[in-house]
Amino acid sequence: MATIGVCISAALSQVFRQDMVSAASRKLKRNPLLKPFAVSTEQPSTAATATATETRSFVKKKSSSDEGAERIRRVDVEESENEEGKRKSLKDYFDEAKEMIRSDGGQPRWFSPLECGSHSPDSPLLLYLPGLDGVGLGLTMHHQRLAKIFNVCCLHIPVKDRTSFTGLVKLIEQKVRSENSHLPKRPIYLVAESLGACLALAVAARNPDIDLVMILANPATSFSKSVLQQTIPLLGLMPDQVTSLSCMLSLMTGDPLKIVMHNVVKGLSLQPTVEELSQNLVTMSSYLPVLADILPKETLLWKLELLQSASAYANARLHAVKAETLILCSGKDQLLPSQEEGQRLCRALPKCQTRMFENSGHFLFMEDGVDLVTIIKGASFYRRGKNLDYVSDFVPPTTPEFNKVHKDISWMSAVTSPVMLSTSEDGKIVRGLSGIPSEGPVLFVGYHMLLGLEVIPMIPQFMLERNILLRGIAHPMLFFNKPQGRPRDLGGFDTVRLMGAVPVSAKNFYRLMSSKSHVLLYPGGVREALHRKGEEYKLFWPEQSEFVRMAARFGAKIIPFGAVGEDDIAELFLDYNDQMKIPYFKSWIEKITAESISLRTDASGEVANQQMHWPYALPKVPGRFYYFFGKPIETEATSFSKSQLLPLILKLLPDQVPLSLSYILKFNGRLQILAMIQLEVDSSELDNSSTAGSAL
Repeated sequence: MATIGVCISAALSQVFRQDMVSAASRKLKRNPLLKPFAVSTEQPSTAATATATETRSFVKKKSSSDEGAERIRRVDVEESENEEGKRKSLKDYFDEAKEMIRSDGGQPRWFSPLECGSHSPDSPLLLYLPGLDGVGLGLTMHHQRLAKIFNVCCLHIPVKDRTSFTGLVKLIEQKVRSENSHLPKRPIYLVAESLGACLALAVAARNPDIDLVMILANPATSFSKSVLQQTIPLLGLMPDQVTSLSCMLSLMTGDPLKIVMHNVVKGLSLQPTVEELSQNLVTMSSYLPVLADILPKETLLWKLELLQSASAYANARLHAVKAETLILCSGKDQLLPSQEEGQRLCRALPKCQTRMFENSGHFLFMEDGVDLVTIIKGASFYRRGKNLDYVSDFVPPTTPEFNKVHKDISWMSAVTSPVMLSTSEDGKIVRGLSGIPSEGPVLFVGYHMLLGLEVIPMIPQFMLERNILLRGIAHPMLFFNKPQGRPRDLGGFDTVRLMGAVPVSAKNFYRLMSSKSHVLLYPGGVREALHRKGEEYKLFWPEQSEFVRMAARFGAKIIPFGAVGEDDIAELFLDYNDQMKIPYFKSWIEKITAESISLRTDASGEVANQQMHWPYALPKVPGRFYYFFGKPIETEATSFSKSQLLPLILKLLPDQVPLSLSYILKFNGRLQILAMIQLEVDSSELDNSSTAGSAL
């Protein structure tokens, strides 16, 4: 039931490790997913409108006449190639900041960037709270994408303004309460960095009854541990420009040499990386006067004193913060110990997660390799209502996002050279996925190989070949921590969530079926993926039917499928039974199992055995994965039980698989694949498919 393979893939490839994006990464093949469109906007404080155009979506809208059904809304954030190339840069930040501070004066105020006027009418409000610079343009590189799914509003603090920290808190609090009274059923996002993060924490502590979602980059709550804490008296003795420029340059550059070496190790061309860094340094040197205008000596000293009071205020009220929080921590922050502070806040706040960015500096949102929208989607932090709806709130992956995922898992396809066979409605077996129905709802029912690694090449292939996004039914451990349990780092599972997986539940399955999705289901779940020695290709299915009847209610097509290859190219040498005999492994298994959310507590048999562990295996010889998708089973006006479904799977899988793939099947209380005795592949077929793998 759990898509364990995608989980393992995410942990191994670390898809969301943030670094500088090279020119080579922009040349990936474009995947034709969704077309861009704009929707009419509705803002409480500003009147901005845009036209709406028709678009395709993985999840279609349901008719409003359907009884008891909610209207499924989709916002397509797909960017065209032209839009992708127009993403703003550091130069744009300086140009816009220069214009904004030219006649700067008055009190702190809110503004909405011009490029953020086109968003969905039901988009939640996003309030950006700036850091030390106070300009309010810290999300310049992200405005275009954020505008598709948020109503963006930014706080500008004039250079000469001297509003106290409590004064700024009251200003933000007034805005939050006003917007909440206008749209009480929608969350309000507080995206903040450094000083702004302290402001957000203070507002959240003072308003625990308001639905707030905080995304905090390098919070200044650790200011007492910063070197600037001890150097404030010395800054007053330094020349004005030296003080501000040295501080700003150290914050914004990060670690250029480290970035260059990292790109060389990855096999990228050195010249584009050096050119990019040189261009950034030239750009920054040409805008030194702007930096001096943003943070003159008096303003810098005032901001540092403001940070000191802000940090103390926020830390004293952490116990009152109830808001959902995502903390982004930079590894090369030269101002604050951000990674250490992120872990501390994660332990102190009840609904908190962290994401680490090892090669980033203090101004995280100014770096090319950071995409805030992708981070929010990967962490499952985007919602339009009181609670997250994994179906209606899901935003499909864009072409750049999919290309990034596909690139990072390409090693799996290169090693396994997957061959996929499908069956059309007339019973003809074809090479590829042309036999898969385009229209949903479709339910794919299969079994896990070891660790569920068969999922890794399968889901991207569906998108590349058929433009179909498989929505996996996954274990809850991939989405949230157990209540009252020790916080776990969920960042390794961002790929799973980005690609549309949902936690297993009857409610989520119902919503997927009602939205006509293509759903991937593994009834064997964890027990099947983490099998023991001698259990190769053995199915661990529940005694009672679970989701088949619901699928039949929506007239879904059920496609049974099987995969072979992995259990024949790897040999277990340390399984669960072996590890339970070793005290160290036994204690670890008991600990991680206790921290995981239990499923099927009312079930019996091996399927209810949800012991979490990591089986250790040795590779044999280079092999190949084979997938066979059976003929779609029509369920319209039909109800299936387990006893009816298993014979259909038995009937579809054996004896008709091309490439002479044969099975020996035995039904002994449960369906069990005992062995594969023959796998003959025509050499020409093998060469045409891939040269990276070999036949078993």
